[in-house]
Amino acid sequence: MRILLVEDDRETAAYLLKALKEAGHVPDHAADGDEGAFLADANGYDVMIVDRMLPKKDGLTLVAEARAKGDDTPVLILSALGQVDDRVTGLRAGGDDYLAKPYAFAELLARIEVLARRRKPGEAETVLRVGDLELDRLSHTVRRAATNIPLQPREFRLLEYLMKHAGQVVTRTMLLENVWDYHFDPQTNVIDVHISRLRSKVDKGFAEPLVHTVRGAGYMVRASQ
Repeated sequence: MRILLVEDDRETAAYLLKALKEAGHVPDHAADGDEGAFLADANGYDVMIVDRMLPKKDGLTLVAEARAKGDDTPVLILSALGQVDDRVTGLRAGGDDYLAKPYAFAELLARIEVLARRRKPGEAETVLRVGDLELDRLSHTVRRAATNIPLQPREFRLLEYLMKHAGQVVTRTMLLENVWDYHFDPQTNVIDVHISRLRSKVDKGFAEPLVHTVRGAGYMVRASQ
């Protein structure tokens, strides 16, 4: 899943990011409420994990504002405040679930997986399709026609981003920021290498290529029909 973690404690954030990645998910991190609101507006996430007490904008305000904008991404609120009234306040602000600190990561993981499953299939976009290519974001599998296509985590994230923007030109800068989490150009051919590998797995052996290079602009996934 694509997950937004909004947590200001560095050690907690580092631990959760590492654990979420090891569980096969793709987390983004914001260290305060303003940055969290920006990322939530700019990107589509399957689940958001939001700490209640945040600098600049508290977690409940962040969630309430997201709901007011029509963002219905499932939200798990984390808080040291675990009394019934605290949980009720968090849920009424727009949270879908509330987890009091301290907590076990296994429970957090189970809760966000349940939240993702509860979301309506049409809204969650758990399965992306372009032509006969299908990517399942929950099971982390890719198929073309009846063929399973094994991908490395970075290749999966690259294909997912391209398919989310199917029919649109995706620039190198967009890929660096959203797939590699770089906010600068490392001046390497890392994108070209991964696109080449992805093309060899997704297009090789099939009559119609789906991964296209748009000269001078970027890349695109599209089908002719």
